[in-house]
Amino acid sequence: MVTVRSFLATLHREEAGQGLAEYALILALIAIVAIVALIFLGSQISQILSTVGSSV
Repeated sequence: MVTVRSFLATLHREEAGQGLAEYALILALIAIVAIVALIFLGSQISQILSTVGSSV
């Protein structure tokens, strides 16, 4: 019975680590998408903010 409990405890710990790794991968993917979007849209966003800043 003790062996089954220790196995289940180990399995639970591995799943928690796997979930943390998945969250880290999702966060990295979001960061990469945001960086790529800023690279391609940076000049357009800058122009819009300049127009808004000069009208204020």
